[in-house]
Amino acid sequence: MTRASDTQGGPVTLSKEGLPDWLGPVAHAAETVQPLQLSRFLPPENGSGRQSAVLILFGEGERGPELLLMERAGSLRSHPGQPSFPGGALDPEDGDPQGDGPLRAALREAEEETGLDPSGVQLFGVLPRLYIPVSGFVVTPVLGWWREPSPVGVVDPKETARVFTVPVADLTDPANRATAVHPRGHSGPAFLVESALVWGFTAGVIDRLLHYAGWEHPWDRQKQVPLDWHA
Repeated sequence: MTRASDTQGGPVTLSKEGLPDWLGPVAHAAETVQPLQLSRFLPPENGSGRQSAVLILFGEGERGPELLLMERAGSLRSHPGQPSFPGGALDPEDGDPQGDGPLRAALREAEEETGLDPSGVQLFGVLPRLYIPVSGFVVTPVLGWWREPSPVGVVDPKETARVFTVPVADLTDPANRATAVHPRGHSGPAFLVESALVWGFTAGVIDRLLHYAGWEHPWDRQKQVPLDWHA
């Protein structure tokens, strides 16, 4: 179980002890899903790419299970205004990229970007490493249970526009699902939630998690939205 001291030099471990029953399907999916079942973009075999990690943090709010997301500042050069999981590149102090480095980086970045208290987060799973060709990042998605929720919000307005939670019920609602179409012709799953269009890598991971956890409901894949969609 992850504790406050773990992010400052001690080991960061995974634990499924005490998870709520509804997270069981997610934990099982993390143990059984194969890389190509999540994405066709996998890390280069030559080992290139910048190691990074994101925190996929599940909590329980007034409307049941929910997921923590943030919206990148509109002034950023990379993916401005795009909703995403908290996360970023591994720092040297995070340690071994093949060990607990991604776990440590996911917690550290989430604390820096949203202000959450990592001592209240229980890490319970890791998804296969994925690749984002446009940025060259090799991303390790780290799954967490917000065992003891703490206040969150924008820490640095230059980096983050807002921090918000999305009920899983809204993510699984077919009315909130669509296919996002990039100006260059690329398309992928999207979610129209909390006055935001969640697309790209983040939406792709959410889409596959919902599917392999058995939470997905049939939705209209012919419904298309542009990337400049606004509620």
